[in-house]
Amino acid sequence: MTSTQEAEKMMIKGDKLTKLSLTRWSADWRNATSLYEKAAVAFRYAKENEKAKTAFEKAAKGQEMLSSPWDAAKHMESAGAIAKDLGNWNEVSDFYRRASELYNECGRSQPASDALAKGARSLEDAAPDEAVRMYTDACAILEEDGKEQMAFDLYRAATSIYLKLERYTDATTCLLRWGLAADKCEAVNSQCKAYLSAIIVYLYSHDFKQAQKCHNDCSQIEAFVGSDQNRCAVRLLAAYKEGDVEEIKRIGQSSTISQLDHMIIRLARKLPTGEVSSLNVEDKGEEEPLDENDLT
Repeated sequence: MTSTQEAEKMMIKGDKLTKLSLTRWSADWRNATSLYEKAAVAFRYAKENEKAKTAFEKAAKGQEMLSSPWDAAKHMESAGAIAKDLGNWNEVSDFYRRASELYNECGRSQPASDALAKGARSLEDAAPDEAVRMYTDACAILEEDGKEQMAFDLYRAATSIYLKLERYTDATTCLLRWGLAADKCEAVNSQCKAYLSAIIVYLYSHDFKQAQKCHNDCSQIEAFVGSDQNRCAVRLLAAYKEGDVEEIKRIGQSSTISQLDHMIIRLARKLPTGEVSSLNVEDKGEEEPLDENDLT
């Protein structure tokens, strides 16, 4: 394995090959890039993370100059992984976003989305807002390429972050967008689960009126009307209207609920039942409908 000292010499030589001078009128990116790549591997093996990150970044630049965006993207992902180990969270986002752009240049939507998802997973605890943005952007890339079904796990991850942050309105918005993506690829079961999940999140957050409004809008979708998930939602909302605590608990343990994602099952089995009146069950006038773009 190349020593750290040799790797440092490679970096210096690579820099000289890319620097123009009176005797060098054009940069030798091919040889420089090879040197940067070898140095990056050596630095990473020696756990010289900061130097390895710099080497991978320069190798990525070299591959770009050689018109090889795929290889450049790979190096950017390596730099992003090292930035994560170093706790440089802004760089994590920058490197993985750049990797995604480079994959897009290759016309490869799946790797482009995957790069953003990797960055998002790295940032979930340290920078949850940026993680959600990256998950959302990753979904958009897939949807633009007609690959909605491949975005389901990304919507799930984004929803989970919002729930951990107790940002319930954002979580329901994410679930409704998931339902829209499922509708576009005719994944009816996933669509109906997303709608029931959104209703449960509203109930968990003590917002019965919004849960009812959400159900009314979802009920405009024919696929949802005849589903087990809709029947479960109807029973659940009725139990809240009637103040039937035992029924709410029974529904939380039902097979329909058990088929939802674990993050939603946990909420359904802890639905508030102590003060049903505090949930504003009474209907006080007609509500504004949800944006139809969230549902259809």
